[in-house]
Amino acid sequence: MDIQTLTFIIVGLTFALYIGIAIWSRAGSTNDFYVASGGVHPVMNGMATAADWMSAASFISMAGIIAFAGYAGSVYLMGWTGGYVLLAMCLAPYLRKFGKFTVPDFIGDRYYSQTARTIAVLCAIIISFTYIAGQMRGVGVVFSRFLEVDIATGVYIGAAIVFFYTVLGGMKGITYTQVAQYVVLAFAYLVPAIFISIYMTGHILPQTGFGATIAEGVPGGGEYLLQRLDGLSEQLGLAAYTEGVRSKIDMFAITCALMVGTAGLPHVIVRFFTVPKVSDARLSAGWALVFISVVYLTAPSIAAFAKTNLINTVNGPDLQGVEYEAAPSWIKNWEKTGLISWEDKNDDGRMFYSGDARNEMTVDRDIMVLANPEIANLPAWVVALVAAGGVAAALSTSAGLLLVISTSVSHDLLKRTLTPNITDKQELFWARVAAAVAVTISTYFGIYPPGFVAQVVAFAFGLAAASFFPAIIMGIFHKRMNSAGAIAGMVVGIVFTLAYIIYFKFVNPTANIPDNWLFGISPEGIGTIGMIINFIVALIVHKMTGDAPQATQDLVESIRYPRGSGAATHH
Repeated sequence: MDIQTLTFIIVGLTFALYIGIAIWSRAGSTNDFYVASGGVHPVMNGMATAADWMSAASFISMAGIIAFAGYAGSVYLMGWTGGYVLLAMCLAPYLRKFGKFTVPDFIGDRYYSQTARTIAVLCAIIISFTYIAGQMRGVGVVFSRFLEVDIATGVYIGAAIVFFYTVLGGMKGITYTQVAQYVVLAFAYLVPAIFISIYMTGHILPQTGFGATIAEGVPGGGEYLLQRLDGLSEQLGLAAYTEGVRSKIDMFAITCALMVGTAGLPHVIVRFFTVPKVSDARLSAGWALVFISVVYLTAPSIAAFAKTNLINTVNGPDLQGVEYEAAPSWIKNWEKTGLISWEDKNDDGRMFYSGDARNEMTVDRDIMVLANPEIANLPAWVVALVAAGGVAAALSTSAGLLLVISTSVSHDLLKRTLTPNITDKQELFWARVAAAVAVTISTYFGIYPPGFVAQVVAFAFGLAAASFFPAIIMGIFHKRMNSAGAIAGMVVGIVFTLAYIIYFKFVNPTANIPDNWLFGISPEGIGTIGMIINFIVALIVHKMTGDAPQATQDLVESIRYPRGSGAATHH
């Protein structure tokens, strides 16, 4: 059976499973739609959170970035994992105890202000749109290859499917669907990694294969994998794989922006309201970290295997290039999508991949994980399984983000601000309308993306870091922080960060080089500066405008300290 037929069967079966689950757990009320009635087991919630959080950026693009950027790509691993720990320890239990299931709800009530709520809604929508644009691109990459259509058609097909099951199931349907999606994506990520690790290094665990010597009979046999990769990279005019090409300050800024951005991401925070108790919120965050690490600890090895195999198959064992006519089938398959192209610069009929003027290959870095099993010549069912995993990763996060956009509009903007008298049914209707509009806009950005998947997602994290993170942290740990300070900080933080990203990515992309960056920090890392500015502005405005009302301070105190603590010391 050929790859395409197998892919249709495996992806079709996983879809039947997701849609079956969505229908079985259909949302009957707004409480079901928003937070699954708060009745999900912590382990299940941990799996769903992991699937929600490991988007197309984690599954499709992260190993691709590490494959192309080497050491510099590790910022994504460190930032996203560190952010999860920060979220579990510092934020999740307190937000859960506060009892608000959207970030704008928390900010509106904690800062006793409708203006603060509305600004938070706008920030949530901007962040979610930026993030979902990256997911739609990921969906498009998967569908374009396996349906053998161009990327725009792939994006349209993916968008229609995402919309269908978000609108049908709400949070209840999404939670149980995401448990299934986690199982599919983890299996799809690990199986090819184990296969390739055994073939290339003789090690079953990809993590140990990553640091091992290459097996005899494979090009470079007897050499350490990373040593071989460093040597190949330098021979081909690429930066050494294990050495950083980014400055230390930029590495730090991107890691920090991704880390605090994780902690401020609205679609992840809402997950902590789908469990019965506050202690379960912390427990499910711990479980999520376990499930996430299964994929994250495998990414560097997949990246190294993919890069080595790419160079070996395109340039041949003697690094002289391979006849295009004799090119492996995976190159011809991916060429149909427009994500790989070959230009014969010296008319010798041979393909050549390098990092200098000799290069004839354009390889989209977002295809590395999906193409990896084909490059390594694995069985067709493994290739099909990876397609199903890529679809699961992109769809699970897209659904979570659509839910954030629809709840922000229907619950926070309409119900809590503009039209407080609408019925439950009307609120649900407007949530679905908002999801439809969101899908349409994000489809456009999926077809004309401002960057590759993980880069677009990094922008979303930077925006979350610059807007939400300080407001949430000060809302919990600085009881005297007032609404004027929080509002000023959020506005200045997000405007500065958004302007910086738009300038370097859209207005003047030719200027997007380290010499022109503020303090040498790239658009992916500028959220760190945005966050610092947010904190500074908020604290200055608070100093000038006085403390929050006593009732608010008492409320914050009651969230931070359990009832009865310290009672024995008061007389």
